[in-house]
Amino acid sequence: MSEQNFYVNEHAVVDANVEIGEGTKIWHFSHVQSGSKIGKKVIMGQNVNIGNNVTIGNFVKIQNNVSVYEGVTLEDYVFCGPSMVFTNILDPRSKYPQVGAAYYIKTLVKEGASLGANSTIVCGHTIGRFAFVGAGSVVTKDVPDYALVVGNPARIIGWMSEAGVRLKFDENGFATCHKSGKKYKFENDRVKEVE
Repeated sequence: MSEQNFYVNEHAVVDANVEIGEGTKIWHFSHVQSGSKIGKKVIMGQNVNIGNNVTIGNFVKIQNNVSVYEGVTLEDYVFCGPSMVFTNILDPRSKYPQVGAAYYIKTLVKEGASLGANSTIVCGHTIGRFAFVGAGSVVTKDVPDYALVVGNPARIIGWMSEAGVRLKFDENGFATCHKSGKKYKFENDRVKEVE
C-alpha cells in the first residue's frame, strides 16, 4: 500500500502485503489478510473478513458480517448480502485439520452476481454472471448466468436481467429488461443477452 487513496476505518485491520484500489472503503471491525487484492470502489461493511490471497474485483459491495475465505474470487460488481456465507473445505473436521491453500476448494463468483442475505455458497462452484441467489438459499452446484435460484438446495425458479429485473419471456423465448432496455434470449435452458 503506497499513497492511500482509499478509506480504512480506525477500528479495521489491514495486514501487510495487501493491494487496495482507489476509492475503496473498509468499515469498522473488518480485517483484510495478507496477499489479498481488493479492487477500486469496493465497499466492505462492518465485521467483514477477507482471507489470505483473496481477489476481489472493482465495485464489489460486501455487507456486514461476511467472511470471504481463501479460495474465493469475486469478480466486478458482485453483491454479498448481510451475513451470507462462503466455505472453502467440503469435509471439515477439527480433529483432522486441513489448513492451507492446498486443501481449499475454489469458488468463483462472476461479474454482477448478487448473493442474498444469509445465503450459503458451498465451495467448489461457480456463480454465473448476473445470477441472483435468494436470501437464505444454499448453493450446492454451479449457478448459470442470469439464473434466479432459491431454496435449500438452491434451484432455478426464474431468470434475472443484468439490472436485476425478473425476466418474462415471450413465446419465442425473448425478453426485454424494462430498466435497462437490454434484450435476452432463453434457449437450451440458458439465458444470454442479444443485440
